[in-house]
Amino acid sequence: MNATVITLFLLIVGATLLITYYAAKQTKTTGDFYTAGGGLTGWQNGLAIAGDYLSAASFLGIAGAIALFGFDGFFYSIGYLVAYLVVLFLVAEPLRNLGKYTLADMINARFDARKVRAVAALSTITIVVFYMIAQLVGAGALIQLLFGIDYWMAVLLVGIMMTIYVLFGGMTATSWVQITKAVLLMLGTVIIAFLVLLQFNFNILEMFREAKTATSHGESYLNPGLQYTVPLDTISLMVALVLGTAGLPHILMRFFTVKDAKTARSSVVTATWVVGIFYILTIFLGFGAAAFVGESRITQANPAGNMAAPLLAEALGGDLLMSFVAAVAFATILAVVAGLVLSGASAFAHDIYGQIIKKGKATDKQQMVAARYASLAVSISSILLALFAQNLNVAFLVSLAFCVAASANLPVILYTIYWRNFNTSGAISAMLSGLLTALILVSISPNVISPETGAAIFQGEPLFPLTNPAIISVPVGFIGGVVGTFLSKEYNYERYMEVKVRANTGYRGE
Repeated sequence: MNATVITLFLLIVGATLLITYYAAKQTKTTGDFYTAGGGLTGWQNGLAIAGDYLSAASFLGIAGAIALFGFDGFFYSIGYLVAYLVVLFLVAEPLRNLGKYTLADMINARFDARKVRAVAALSTITIVVFYMIAQLVGAGALIQLLFGIDYWMAVLLVGIMMTIYVLFGGMTATSWVQITKAVLLMLGTVIIAFLVLLQFNFNILEMFREAKTATSHGESYLNPGLQYTVPLDTISLMVALVLGTAGLPHILMRFFTVKDAKTARSSVVTATWVVGIFYILTIFLGFGAAAFVGESRITQANPAGNMAAPLLAEALGGDLLMSFVAAVAFATILAVVAGLVLSGASAFAHDIYGQIIKKGKATDKQQMVAARYASLAVSISSILLALFAQNLNVAFLVSLAFCVAASANLPVILYTIYWRNFNTSGAISAMLSGLLTALILVSISPNVISPETGAAIFQGEPLFPLTNPAIISVPVGFIGGVVGTFLSKEYNYERYMEVKVRANTGYRGE
Protein backbone atom coordinates (compact mmCIF):
# COMPACT_ATOMS: atom_id res chain seq x y z
CA MET A 1 0.00 0.00 0.00
CA ASN A 2 1.40 3.41 -1.01
CA ALA A 3 0.32 7.02 -1.51
CA THR A 4 -0.23 6.57 -5.26
CA VAL A 5 -2.65 3.67 -4.76
CA ILE A 6 -4.59 5.53 -2.08
CA THR A 7 -4.76 8.77 -4.11
CA LEU A 8 -6.05 7.13 -7.30
CA PHE A 9 -8.55 5.02 -5.37
CA LEU A 10 -9.90 8.08 -3.60
CA LEU A 11 -10.14 9.97 -6.91
CA ILE A 12 -12.12 7.17 -8.59
CA VAL A 13 -14.40 6.62 -5.60
CA GLY A 14 -14.85 10.38 -5.14
CA ALA A 15 -15.81 10.82 -8.81
CA THR A 16 -18.41 8.03 -8.63
CA LEU A 17 -19.89 9.41 -5.40
CA LEU A 18 -20.12 12.86 -7.00
CA ILE A 19 -22.04 11.30 -9.92
CA THR A 20 -24.35 9.60 -7.43
CA TYR A 21 -24.93 12.87 -5.58
CA TYR A 22 -26.06 14.70 -8.73
CA ALA A 23 -28.06 11.69 -9.97
CA ALA A 24 -29.91 11.46 -6.66
CA LYS A 25 -31.34 14.94 -7.31
CA GLN A 26 -32.82 13.72 -10.59
CA THR A 27 -34.23 10.45 -9.21
CA LYS A 28 -37.77 11.34 -8.21
CA THR A 29 -40.00 8.66 -9.78
CA THR A 30 -39.86 4.89 -10.23
CA GLY A 31 -39.14 5.48 -13.94
CA ASP A 32 -36.08 7.54 -12.97
CA PHE A 33 -34.97 4.89 -10.46
CA TYR A 34 -35.37 1.85 -12.76
CA THR A 35 -34.61 3.26 -16.23
CA ALA A 36 -33.14 6.78 -15.84
CA GLY A 37 -36.41 8.07 -17.26
CA GLY A 38 -35.59 6.53 -20.67
CA GLY A 39 -33.46 9.59 -21.42
CA LEU A 40 -30.10 8.09 -22.49
CA THR A 41 -28.91 8.51 -26.09
CA GLY A 42 -27.70 5.60 -28.21
CA TRP A 43 -23.98 6.20 -27.66
CA GLN A 44 -24.47 6.86 -23.93
CA ASN A 45 -26.46 3.67 -23.47
CA GLY A 46 -23.97 1.76 -25.66
CA LEU A 47 -21.11 2.80 -23.39
CA ALA A 48 -23.24 1.97 -20.33
CA ILE A 49 -24.02 -1.50 -21.75
CA ALA A 50 -20.29 -2.02 -22.38
CA GLY A 51 -19.63 -0.82 -18.83
CA ASP A 52 -22.17 -3.32 -17.52
CA TYR A 53 -20.78 -6.14 -19.65
CA LEU A 54 -17.05 -5.57 -19.11
CA SER A 55 -17.12 -6.87 -15.58
CA ALA A 56 -14.52 -8.25 -13.21
CA ALA A 57 -14.84 -11.53 -15.12
CA SER A 58 -13.79 -9.79 -18.32
CA PHE A 59 -10.94 -7.69 -16.97
CA LEU A 60 -9.59 -9.80 -14.13
CA GLY A 61 -10.89 -13.30 -14.85
CA ILE A 62 -10.15 -13.57 -18.58
CA ALA A 63 -6.68 -12.02 -18.29
CA GLY A 64 -5.88 -14.57 -15.57
CA ALA A 65 -7.41 -17.47 -17.52
CA ILE A 66 -5.35 -16.65 -20.64
CA ALA A 67 -2.19 -16.16 -18.57
CA LEU A 68 -2.57 -19.56 -16.89
CA PHE A 69 -4.22 -21.63 -19.64
CA GLY A 70 -3.39 -19.89 -22.92
CA PHE A 71 -5.84 -20.55 -25.74
CA ASP A 72 -8.47 -22.07 -23.46
CA GLY A 73 -8.71 -18.81 -21.51
CA PHE A 74 -9.54 -16.96 -24.73
CA PHE A 75 -12.74 -19.03 -25.13
CA TYR A 76 -14.41 -16.61 -22.74
CA SER A 77 -13.53 -13.61 -24.93
CA ILE A 78 -14.88 -15.31 -28.06
CA GLY A 79 -18.12 -16.37 -26.38
CA TYR A 80 -18.84 -13.01 -24.76
CA LEU A 81 -18.27 -11.15 -28.05
CA VAL A 82 -20.32 -13.44 -30.33
CA ALA A 83 -23.17 -13.25 -27.80
CA TYR A 84 -23.86 -9.68 -28.80
CA LEU A 85 -24.95 -10.78 -32.26
CA VAL A 86 -27.75 -12.82 -30.65
CA VAL A 87 -28.81 -9.77 -28.65
CA LEU A 88 -28.62 -7.44 -31.65
CA PHE A 89 -30.55 -9.53 -34.17
CA LEU A 90 -33.09 -11.36 -31.99
CA VAL A 91 -33.77 -9.58 -28.72
CA ALA A 92 -32.89 -5.85 -28.46
CA GLU A 93 -35.62 -4.20 -30.51
CA PRO A 94 -38.62 -6.45 -29.58
CA LEU A 95 -37.64 -6.29 -25.90
CA ARG A 96 -37.58 -2.47 -25.92
CA ASN A 97 -40.93 -2.32 -27.71
CA LEU A 98 -42.67 -4.79 -25.38
CA GLY A 99 -41.18 -4.03 -21.97
CA LYS A 100 -41.25 -1.19 -19.48
CA TYR A 101 -38.86 -1.80 -16.56
CA THR A 102 -38.00 -5.52 -16.34
CA LEU A 103 -37.87 -8.81 -18.26
CA ALA A 104 -41.14 -9.84 -16.57
CA ASP A 105 -42.83 -6.75 -18.08
CA MET A 106 -41.84 -7.91 -21.54
CA ILE A 107 -43.18 -11.45 -21.01
CA ASN A 108 -46.33 -10.07 -19.39
CA ALA A 109 -47.07 -8.09 -22.56
CA ARG A 110 -48.30 -11.43 -23.91
CA PHE A 111 -49.23 -13.35 -20.74
CA ASP A 112 -51.04 -11.22 -18.21
CA ALA A 113 -50.49 -13.71 -15.39
CA ARG A 114 -49.00 -13.06 -11.95
CA LYS A 115 -47.45 -16.55 -11.76
CA VAL A 116 -45.46 -15.88 -14.96
CA ARG A 117 -44.17 -12.64 -13.48
CA ALA A 118 -43.25 -14.42 -10.22
CA VAL A 119 -41.19 -17.10 -11.98
CA ALA A 120 -39.46 -14.48 -14.15
CA ALA A 121 -38.56 -12.52 -11.02
CA LEU A 122 -37.19 -15.69 -9.37
CA SER A 123 -35.00 -16.38 -12.41
CA THR A 124 -33.74 -12.77 -12.40
CA ILE A 125 -32.80 -12.90 -8.73
CA THR A 126 -30.94 -16.22 -9.15
CA ILE A 127 -28.84 -14.86 -12.04
CA VAL A 128 -28.14 -11.62 -10.17
CA VAL A 129 -26.84 -13.50 -7.12
CA PHE A 130 -24.48 -15.68 -9.22
CA TYR A 131 -23.14 -12.65 -11.06
CA MET A 132 -22.82 -10.61 -7.88
CA ILE A 133 -20.73 -13.28 -6.19
CA ALA A 134 -18.28 -13.17 -9.12
CA GLN A 135 -17.86 -9.40 -8.88
CA LEU A 136 -17.44 -9.42 -5.11
CA VAL A 137 -14.85 -12.23 -5.25
CA GLY A 138 -12.85 -10.19 -7.78
CA ALA A 139 -13.16 -7.07 -5.64
CA GLY A 140 -12.10 -8.90 -2.51
CA ALA A 141 -8.97 -10.31 -4.16
CA LEU A 142 -8.08 -6.89 -5.62
CA ILE A 143 -8.45 -4.89 -2.41
CA GLN A 144 -6.70 -7.64 -0.45
CA LEU A 145 -3.70 -7.45 -2.82
CA LEU A 146 -3.45 -3.66 -2.77
CA PHE A 147 -4.20 -2.74 0.80
CA GLY A 148 -3.21 -5.91 2.62
CA ILE A 149 -6.55 -6.11 4.46
CA ASP A 150 -8.54 -9.27 5.08
CA TYR A 151 -10.70 -10.64 2.27
CA TRP A 152 -13.94 -10.29 4.25
CA MET A 153 -13.23 -6.61 4.95
CA ALA A 154 -12.59 -5.98 1.25
CA VAL A 155 -15.87 -7.64 0.24
CA LEU A 156 -17.76 -5.65 2.87
CA LEU A 157 -16.22 -2.38 1.63
CA VAL A 158 -17.36 -2.99 -1.95
CA GLY A 159 -20.78 -4.10 -0.74
CA ILE A 160 -21.31 -0.84 1.16
CA MET A 161 -20.21 1.27 -1.82
CA MET A 162 -22.47 -0.46 -4.34
CA THR A 163 -25.45 -0.17 -2.01
CA ILE A 164 -24.92 3.59 -1.71
CA TYR A 165 -24.96 3.99 -5.51
CA VAL A 166 -28.24 2.16 -5.92
CA LEU A 167 -30.07 3.44 -2.84
CA PHE A 168 -29.50 7.09 -3.67
CA GLY A 169 -28.82 7.37 -7.40
CA GLY A 170 -30.79 4.55 -9.04
CA MET A 171 -30.30 3.88 -12.75
CA THR A 172 -29.13 7.43 -13.58
CA ALA A 173 -26.16 7.17 -11.21
CA THR A 174 -25.48 3.57 -12.22
CA SER A 175 -25.50 4.47 -15.94
CA TRP A 176 -23.06 7.37 -15.63
CA VAL A 177 -20.75 5.39 -13.34
CA GLN A 178 -20.76 2.65 -16.01
CA ILE A 179 -20.04 5.13 -18.82
CA THR A 180 -17.14 6.67 -16.86
CA LYS A 181 -15.78 3.26 -15.97
CA ALA A 182 -16.05 1.97 -19.58
CA VAL A 183 -13.93 4.88 -20.85
CA LEU A 184 -11.32 4.44 -18.09
CA LEU A 185 -11.20 0.66 -18.55
CA MET A 186 -10.64 0.96 -22.30
CA LEU A 187 -7.92 3.55 -21.67
CA GLY A 188 -6.12 1.31 -19.18
CA THR A 189 -6.43 -1.76 -21.41
CA VAL A 190 -5.09 0.10 -24.47
CA ILE A 191 -2.10 1.42 -22.48
CA ILE A 192 -1.17 -2.05 -21.16
CA ALA A 193 -1.62 -3.68 -24.59
CA PHE A 194 0.59 -0.97 -26.13
CA LEU A 195 3.31 -1.53 -23.51
CA VAL A 196 3.17 -5.32 -24.03
CA LEU A 197 3.56 -4.93 -27.79
CA LEU A 198 6.35 -2.40 -27.25
CA GLN A 199 8.33 -5.04 -25.36
CA PHE A 200 8.16 -7.28 -28.46
CA ASN A 201 8.80 -4.47 -30.99
CA PHE A 202 5.13 -4.80 -32.08
CA ASN A 203 5.81 -8.35 -33.32
CA ILE A 204 2.79 -10.45 -32.28
CA LEU A 205 4.42 -13.73 -33.33
CA GLU A 206 7.36 -12.95 -31.07
CA MET A 207 4.93 -12.37 -28.20
CA PHE A 208 3.39 -15.81 -28.76
CA ARG A 209 6.83 -17.46 -28.81
CA GLU A 210 7.91 -15.71 -25.62
CA ALA A 211 4.68 -16.51 -23.79
CA LYS A 212 4.97 -20.16 -24.78
CA THR A 213 8.50 -20.50 -23.38
CA ALA A 214 7.63 -18.52 -20.24
CA THR A 215 5.07 -21.07 -19.03
CA SER A 216 5.40 -24.63 -17.83
CA HIS A 217 2.95 -25.85 -20.51
CA GLY A 218 5.28 -25.40 -23.49
CA GLU A 219 3.75 -26.06 -26.91
CA SER A 220 0.36 -26.98 -25.48
CA TYR A 221 -0.05 -23.42 -24.11
CA LEU A 222 -1.11 -22.12 -27.53
CA ASN A 223 -3.38 -25.06 -28.32
CA PRO A 224 -6.93 -25.82 -27.09
CA GLY A 225 -7.42 -28.53 -24.49
CA LEU A 226 -5.11 -27.34 -21.71
CA GLN A 227 -7.89 -26.46 -19.28
CA TYR A 228 -10.90 -27.94 -21.07
CA THR A 229 -9.76 -31.48 -21.75
CA VAL A 230 -13.28 -32.70 -22.48
CA PRO A 231 -14.53 -31.34 -25.86
CA LEU A 232 -18.15 -31.60 -24.74
CA ASP A 233 -17.37 -29.38 -21.76
CA THR A 234 -15.88 -26.74 -24.07
CA ILE A 235 -18.96 -26.79 -26.30
CA SER A 236 -21.19 -26.51 -23.23
CA LEU A 237 -19.26 -23.47 -22.01
CA MET A 238 -19.59 -21.76 -25.41
CA VAL A 239 -23.35 -22.46 -25.50
CA ALA A 240 -23.69 -20.69 -22.13
CA LEU A 241 -21.57 -17.70 -23.15
CA VAL A 242 -23.08 -17.17 -26.61
CA LEU A 243 -26.73 -17.57 -25.59
CA GLY A 244 -26.56 -16.29 -22.02
CA THR A 245 -26.13 -12.57 -22.73
CA ALA A 246 -29.60 -12.35 -24.30
CA GLY A 247 -31.07 -13.51 -20.97
CA LEU A 248 -29.04 -11.46 -18.48
CA PRO A 249 -31.47 -9.21 -16.55
CA HIS A 250 -29.02 -6.34 -15.90
CA ILE A 251 -28.16 -6.17 -19.63
CA LEU A 252 -31.80 -6.44 -20.71
CA MET A 253 -32.76 -3.60 -18.35
CA ARG A 254 -30.49 -1.28 -20.29
CA PHE A 255 -32.81 -1.39 -23.31
CA PHE A 256 -35.47 0.39 -21.27
CA THR A 257 -33.20 3.38 -20.55
CA VAL A 258 -33.61 4.74 -24.12
CA LYS A 259 -36.61 6.38 -25.76
CA ASP A 260 -37.34 3.86 -28.54
CA ALA A 261 -36.31 0.61 -30.27
CA LYS A 262 -34.17 2.37 -32.89
CA THR A 263 -32.03 3.92 -30.15
CA ALA A 264 -31.85 0.54 -28.39
CA ARG A 265 -30.47 -1.07 -31.56
CA SER A 266 -27.93 1.71 -32.10
CA SER A 267 -26.79 1.36 -28.49
CA VAL A 268 -26.11 -2.36 -29.05
CA VAL A 269 -24.02 -1.51 -32.14
CA THR A 270 -21.95 0.97 -30.09
CA ALA A 271 -21.54 -1.56 -27.28
CA THR A 272 -20.47 -4.28 -29.75
CA TRP A 273 -17.62 -2.11 -31.08
CA VAL A 274 -16.36 -1.23 -27.60
CA VAL A 275 -16.69 -4.79 -26.30
CA GLY A 276 -15.10 -6.26 -29.46
CA ILE A 277 -12.01 -4.08 -29.23
CA PHE A 278 -11.67 -4.83 -25.53
CA TYR A 279 -11.83 -8.62 -25.94
CA ILE A 280 -9.22 -8.55 -28.69
CA LEU A 281 -6.93 -6.67 -26.29
CA THR A 282 -7.37 -9.33 -23.58
CA ILE A 283 -4.98 -11.50 -25.64
CA PHE A 284 -2.18 -9.03 -24.91
CA LEU A 285 -3.12 -8.80 -21.23
CA GLY A 286 -3.04 -12.58 -20.80
CA PHE A 287 0.08 -13.39 -22.81
CA GLY A 288 1.84 -10.32 -21.39
CA ALA A 289 1.13 -11.52 -17.84
CA ALA A 290 2.46 -14.99 -18.69
CA ALA A 291 5.68 -13.49 -20.11
CA PHE A 292 6.42 -10.66 -17.66
CA VAL A 293 4.76 -11.75 -14.41
CA GLY A 294 4.98 -15.55 -14.53
CA GLU A 295 2.72 -18.37 -13.40
CA SER A 296 4.10 -18.65 -9.87
CA ARG A 297 3.60 -14.98 -8.98
CA ILE A 298 0.12 -14.88 -10.56
CA THR A 299 -1.08 -17.93 -8.61
CA GLN A 300 0.66 -16.74 -5.44
CA ALA A 301 -1.31 -13.47 -5.55
CA ASN A 302 -4.55 -15.35 -6.26
CA PRO A 303 -4.88 -19.11 -6.96
CA ALA A 304 -7.48 -18.51 -9.70
CA GLY A 305 -5.31 -15.95 -11.54
CA ASN A 306 -7.65 -13.01 -10.93
CA MET A 307 -4.77 -10.57 -10.25
CA ALA A 308 -2.86 -11.13 -13.54
CA ALA A 309 -3.84 -7.76 -15.10
CA PRO A 310 -2.86 -5.53 -12.12
CA LEU A 311 0.42 -7.45 -11.70
CA LEU A 312 1.20 -7.00 -15.41
CA ALA A 313 0.53 -3.27 -15.07
CA GLU A 314 2.97 -3.15 -12.16
CA ALA A 315 5.64 -5.06 -14.12
CA LEU A 316 5.38 -2.74 -17.15
CA GLY A 317 4.46 0.64 -15.66
CA GLY A 318 5.39 0.51 -12.01
CA ASP A 319 3.23 1.62 -9.08
CA LEU A 320 1.53 4.41 -11.05
CA LEU A 321 0.08 2.18 -13.79
CA MET A 322 -0.69 -0.61 -11.34
CA SER A 323 -2.57 1.84 -9.11
CA PHE A 324 -4.53 3.21 -12.08
CA VAL A 325 -5.45 -0.27 -13.33
CA ALA A 326 -6.43 -1.41 -9.86
CA ALA A 327 -8.54 1.71 -9.32
CA VAL A 328 -10.25 1.18 -12.69
CA ALA A 329 -10.83 -2.50 -11.85
CA PHE A 330 -12.40 -1.38 -8.57
CA ALA A 331 -14.64 1.10 -10.46
CA THR A 332 -15.48 -1.73 -12.89
CA ILE A 333 -16.69 -3.92 -10.07
CA LEU A 334 -18.62 -1.10 -8.38
CA ALA A 335 -20.41 -0.17 -11.61
CA VAL A 336 -21.38 -3.74 -12.48
CA VAL A 337 -22.57 -4.69 -9.01
CA ALA A 338 -24.63 -1.50 -8.83
CA GLY A 339 -26.39 -2.54 -12.06
CA LEU A 340 -26.90 -6.03 -10.69
CA VAL A 341 -28.35 -4.80 -7.41
CA LEU A 342 -30.70 -2.56 -9.40
CA SER A 343 -31.96 -5.41 -11.58
CA GLY A 344 -32.45 -7.64 -8.54
CA ALA A 345 -34.20 -4.88 -6.65
CA SER A 346 -36.52 -4.16 -9.59
CA ALA A 347 -37.50 -7.84 -9.70
CA PHE A 348 -38.45 -7.67 -6.02
CA ALA A 349 -40.01 -4.22 -5.88
CA HIS A 350 -41.64 -3.86 -9.29
CA ASP A 351 -42.57 -7.44 -10.14
CA ILE A 352 -43.18 -9.18 -6.80
CA TYR A 353 -44.27 -6.26 -4.58
CA GLY A 354 -45.76 -3.82 -7.10
CA GLN A 355 -47.47 -6.20 -9.53
CA ILE A 356 -48.14 -9.38 -7.50
CA ILE A 357 -48.64 -8.28 -3.89
CA LYS A 358 -50.11 -4.84 -4.65
CA LYS A 359 -51.71 -6.02 -7.94
CA GLY A 360 -50.36 -3.03 -9.89
CA LYS A 361 -51.80 -0.48 -7.45
CA ALA A 362 -48.61 0.45 -5.60
CA THR A 363 -47.83 4.16 -5.59
CA ASP A 364 -44.49 5.56 -6.81
CA LYS A 365 -43.45 6.23 -3.21
CA GLN A 366 -44.30 2.67 -2.10
CA GLN A 367 -42.34 1.16 -5.01
CA MET A 368 -39.31 3.38 -4.29
CA VAL A 369 -39.29 2.32 -0.62
CA ALA A 370 -39.66 -1.36 -1.61
CA ALA A 371 -36.86 -1.03 -4.19
CA ARG A 372 -34.48 0.39 -1.60
CA TYR A 373 -35.25 -2.36 0.92
CA ALA A 374 -34.82 -4.94 -1.86
CA SER A 375 -31.45 -3.41 -2.77
CA LEU A 376 -30.29 -3.93 0.81
CA ALA A 377 -31.50 -7.54 0.80
CA VAL A 378 -29.75 -8.38 -2.50
CA SER A 379 -26.52 -6.72 -1.34
CA ILE A 380 -26.39 -8.46 2.03
CA SER A 381 -27.17 -11.94 0.65
CA SER A 382 -24.55 -11.59 -2.12
CA ILE A 383 -21.88 -10.42 0.33
CA LEU A 384 -22.51 -13.41 2.60
CA LEU A 385 -22.27 -15.87 -0.31
CA ALA A 386 -19.10 -14.22 -1.69
CA LEU A 387 -17.29 -14.87 1.58
CA PHE A 388 -17.36 -18.62 0.80
CA ALA A 389 -16.20 -18.36 -2.84
CA GLN A 390 -12.80 -16.72 -2.42
CA ASN A 391 -10.78 -19.28 -4.42
CA LEU A 392 -13.10 -19.61 -7.44
CA ASN A 393 -12.16 -17.94 -10.75
CA VAL A 394 -14.53 -15.06 -11.41
CA ALA A 395 -14.81 -15.89 -15.12
CA PHE A 396 -16.12 -19.35 -14.16
CA LEU A 397 -18.63 -17.87 -11.72
CA VAL A 398 -19.99 -15.53 -14.39
CA SER A 399 -20.24 -18.42 -16.87
CA LEU A 400 -22.67 -20.07 -14.42
CA ALA A 401 -24.83 -16.94 -14.43
CA PHE A 402 -24.75 -17.05 -18.24
CA CYS A 403 -25.80 -20.70 -18.11
CA VAL A 404 -28.85 -19.95 -15.96
CA ALA A 405 -29.76 -16.96 -18.17
CA ALA A 406 -29.52 -19.04 -21.36
CA SER A 407 -31.48 -21.93 -19.83
CA ALA A 408 -34.28 -20.08 -18.04
CA ASN A 409 -34.70 -16.69 -19.74
CA LEU A 410 -33.72 -17.04 -23.39
CA PRO A 411 -36.28 -19.76 -24.31
CA VAL A 412 -39.21 -17.77 -22.90
CA ILE A 413 -38.00 -14.52 -24.54
CA LEU A 414 -37.71 -16.09 -28.01
CA TYR A 415 -40.94 -18.07 -27.71
CA THR A 416 -42.83 -14.98 -26.50
CA ILE A 417 -41.70 -12.96 -29.52
CA TYR A 418 -41.65 -15.56 -32.29
CA TRP A 419 -43.96 -18.55 -31.51
CA ARG A 420 -47.69 -18.05 -32.05
CA ASN A 421 -48.78 -21.16 -30.07
CA PHE A 422 -46.80 -20.27 -26.94
CA ASN A 423 -48.95 -19.87 -23.81
CA THR A 424 -48.83 -19.20 -20.07
CA SER A 425 -48.12 -22.82 -19.06
CA GLY A 426 -45.34 -23.00 -21.64
CA ALA A 427 -43.74 -19.82 -20.25
CA ILE A 428 -43.75 -21.14 -16.68
CA SER A 429 -42.48 -24.61 -17.62
CA ALA A 430 -39.74 -23.16 -19.87
CA MET A 431 -38.36 -20.94 -17.09
CA LEU A 432 -38.67 -23.48 -14.27
CA SER A 433 -37.27 -26.45 -16.20
CA GLY A 434 -34.26 -24.47 -17.46
CA LEU A 435 -33.60 -22.84 -14.09
CA LEU A 436 -33.90 -25.99 -11.98
CA THR A 437 -31.90 -28.16 -14.39
CA ALA A 438 -29.05 -25.62 -14.46
CA LEU A 439 -28.97 -25.23 -10.67
CA ILE A 440 -29.14 -28.97 -9.94
CA LEU A 441 -26.41 -29.87 -12.44
CA VAL A 442 -24.14 -27.05 -11.24
CA SER A 443 -24.55 -28.20 -7.62
CA ILE A 444 -23.20 -31.68 -8.47
CA SER A 445 -20.54 -30.55 -10.98
CA PRO A 446 -16.72 -30.61 -10.55
CA ASN A 447 -16.75 -26.91 -9.60
CA VAL A 448 -18.74 -27.67 -6.45
CA ILE A 449 -17.57 -31.23 -5.72
CA SER A 450 -13.95 -32.16 -6.51
CA PRO A 451 -11.61 -34.92 -5.35
CA GLU A 452 -8.76 -32.37 -5.04
CA THR A 453 -8.42 -30.55 -1.70
CA GLY A 454 -9.33 -26.86 -1.96
CA ALA A 455 -10.33 -27.09 -5.64
CA ALA A 456 -14.06 -26.77 -4.93
CA ILE A 457 -16.51 -26.13 -2.12
CA PHE A 458 -16.87 -29.83 -1.23
CA GLN A 459 -14.38 -32.69 -1.54
CA GLY A 460 -15.46 -35.89 -3.28
CA GLU A 461 -16.35 -37.34 -6.68
CA PRO A 462 -18.65 -35.09 -8.75
CA LEU A 463 -21.94 -36.68 -9.83
CA PHE A 464 -22.07 -34.65 -13.08
CA PRO A 465 -18.90 -34.57 -15.25
CA LEU A 466 -19.22 -31.16 -17.01
CA THR A 467 -18.12 -27.92 -15.37
CA ASN A 468 -20.85 -25.97 -17.20
CA PRO A 469 -24.19 -27.77 -17.82
CA ALA A 470 -25.54 -25.42 -20.55
CA ILE A 471 -25.42 -28.08 -23.28
CA ILE A 472 -28.10 -29.97 -21.32
CA SER A 473 -29.96 -27.25 -19.41
CA VAL A 474 -30.53 -24.92 -22.40
CA PRO A 475 -32.27 -27.59 -24.54
CA VAL A 476 -34.26 -28.62 -21.44
CA GLY A 477 -35.52 -25.03 -21.14
CA PHE A 478 -36.62 -24.94 -24.78
CA ILE A 479 -38.20 -28.42 -24.58
CA GLY A 480 -39.95 -27.48 -21.31
CA GLY A 481 -41.61 -24.57 -23.08
CA VAL A 482 -42.85 -26.82 -25.90
CA VAL A 483 -44.14 -29.55 -23.55
CA GLY A 484 -45.91 -27.06 -21.27
CA THR A 485 -47.54 -25.37 -24.24
CA PHE A 486 -48.90 -28.53 -25.84
CA LEU A 487 -50.09 -30.04 -22.56
CA SER A 488 -52.28 -27.04 -21.70
CA LYS A 489 -53.53 -26.34 -25.27
CA GLU A 490 -54.58 -22.79 -24.39
CA TYR A 491 -53.87 -20.64 -27.43
CA ASN A 492 -54.55 -16.93 -27.86
CA TYR A 493 -53.66 -16.06 -31.44
CA GLU A 494 -55.21 -12.59 -31.23
CA ARG A 495 -52.91 -11.65 -28.33
CA TYR A 496 -49.93 -13.02 -30.25
CA MET A 497 -50.71 -10.84 -33.29
CA GLU A 498 -50.94 -7.79 -31.03
CA VAL A 499 -47.55 -8.64 -29.51
CA LYS A 500 -46.02 -9.30 -32.94
CA VAL A 501 -47.10 -5.90 -34.27
CA ARG A 502 -45.95 -4.14 -31.10
CA ALA A 503 -42.60 -6.01 -31.02
CA ASN A 504 -41.79 -4.95 -34.58
CA THR A 505 -43.20 -1.42 -34.63
CA GLY A 506 -43.39 -0.25 -31.02
CA TYR A 507 -47.05 0.74 -31.56
CA ARG A 508 -49.03 0.36 -28.30
CA GLY A 509 -52.45 1.54 -29.52
CA GLU A 510 -52.50 4.39 -27.00
